[in-house]
Amino acid sequence: MNISDEQLRQDRLVFYAQDVQRLDEELDSFLELSNARCALLIDVEGHLVTRRGEADQASMESLSALTAGSFAATRQMAQMMGESQFNSLFHQGAQQSIQVSLVGNRTLLAIIWDGRTNLGLVRFYATETVKRLAEIFLDLSRRAPQEGAEGLGGNFGAEAAAALDDLF
Repeated sequence: MNISDEQLRQDRLVFYAQDVQRLDEELDSFLELSNARCALLIDVEGHLVTRRGEADQASMESLSALTAGSFAATRQMAQMMGESQFNSLFHQGAQQSIQVSLVGNRTLLAIIWDGRTNLGLVRFYATETVKRLAEIFLDLSRRAPQEGAEGLGGNFGAEAAAALDDLF
């Protein structure tokens, strides 16, 4: 399914504290089962929604923006190959690796792990976690906005651009 940028902007979800808590509980469960180092939920536009586990806090915004950009490039490669999209992306390093999985249409689950676990465990538990996260996002998309509730700020785009500018 190919979704336009305009449709993504119209469908933007607002996250409230209780939403992030639900997401964090899923990520914590995943980390415990998989023994991965860190799990990040990233909006496809590059905004960090939440993160759990061991992470270098200073680089998370930049990593989020770069991850979304890498996934967008992969989406274009898939289309050039006749696929509507690829659902996951994997990068293996000497010390650490990362897998990025699409959750629904708007969110990416980025998982960072090292020698304490392996790709098989990460992928096995990630598959179920993606399904549970997609259900949560579906629930969130169906609800009416809560009046007076504090959501995440609307200046994420500017923050992500600034993080990339700082990085480069």
